[in-house]
Amino acid sequence: MIEQQGRAIGKLTPEGGWRKTERVRINPLKPEEMSLFARTAIRIINAVGKLGASNLFMMLLRNFRLFKVWLGFAARMMPYGEIDRRDTELVILRVGWNCRCRYEWGQHVDIGLRTALSEEDILQVPLGADAPGFEPRIKALMKACDEFHQERMVSASTWAELEQHYSTRKLLEVLMLIGHYEMLAGVLNSTGLPLDHKLDKLLGEV
Repeated sequence: MIEQQGRAIGKLTPEGGWRKTERVRINPLKPEEMSLFARTAIRIINAVGKLGASNLFMMLLRNFRLFKVWLGFAARMMPYGEIDRRDTELVILRVGWNCRCRYEWGQHVDIGLRTALSEEDILQVPLGADAPGFEPRIKALMKACDEFHQERMVSASTWAELEQHYSTRKLLEVLMLIGHYEMLAGVLNSTGLPLDHKLDKLLGEV
């Protein structure tokens, strides 16, 4: 059963398929193009965050001024956010699914499985708030992701549901988390960044 679920995750594709550009518009830096500082920073980031997302970081390093401030903000969302880690990963996956962003989806299938999610959790993400296995808190998060994506605003009814589970401080984090990964998905889709080989291989195996 677990093997069947794993294969099912690898075959998940949003309606319309993953977004693709005609070519890679901004390539990651090649190792020989990177300074010693940049190479060291990538190794530390991947080791501390246990990420397999070198392509993302090496692409963003083409604008170091933005990269260095973005990295600190992004880390406050994940992995050092204050809301439950399972909630965080499910939100990111729903955003990646809504934006049809294969890079974001693949990266967080990997991170989710290694930190807070089961394979069953991931299989339910495409169903959103209709997923039978999600508790009310997660259903409210799925609604918030969808409304933010479609309307650029969380509805009054969904907000009331979220207020039952989160403090004002954490409600702001939920909104910033959704908005941040919507932005990042747009960057990834628009640049045509290819998924790192390790993560690409994972989607073929899970």
